Amino acid sequence: MQTTTISFANMHNHGELLANILRARRQSFIVQNKWDLPEAMGMEYDQYDTPASRWIAVHEFGEVLAGIRLTPTTARCGIYSYMIRDAQRGLLDSIPSDLLYSEAPVEENVWESSRVFVSHSTPMSLRRRVHAYLITEMTKSARDLGAARVLGLIPASWPRWARRCGLEMEAAGRVMNIDAIDNQCVSIDLTANLH
Repeated sequence: MQTTTISFANMHNHGELLANILRARRQSFIVQNKWDLPEAMGMEYDQYDTPASRWIAVHEFGEVLAGIRLTPTTARCGIYSYMIRDAQRGLLDSIPSDLLYSEAPVEENVWESSRVFVSHSTPMSLRRRVHAYLITEMTKSARDLGAARVLGLIPASWPRWARRCGLEMEAAGRVMNIDAIDNQCVSIDLTANLH
């Protein structure tokens, strides 16, 4: 099992891995969750898949088991910045605008984590290990990119597993029901336990 962080600068070194991440996202979000998202050539994508972002994959033998997208909160592409901020600004119909307790940050040392998934085909016996690999690589990559904090919109069950993964997390917004799943914005402190 491997973890890889992909950027536009290094994707040529990883064959079809970025395409496979987008294919796995389609399977997770469009096929399984039945979300109405853009897709092309069997891949899910959106306006935040730009050269500013990074994509993290846990993979084995070409199969993507899990993934995350990291986007700087300073990103700009047309009218868009990053998903949580754009939702707060009322640009996204599918996410309530009151998702955060305070104004969405635009800071070089804060990155957003989005499109988090563990593939439905990942065996239950591997899921805990895959999740740990995913969080470890996300934390390492975000720190390497200069992040002191990561902001994410994730299932509201996060308190159950945050400590187990060694993450210092706190609620950054209210619990919201989105597509029949309770979600909540969280802030992950990356300054604690630096090695």
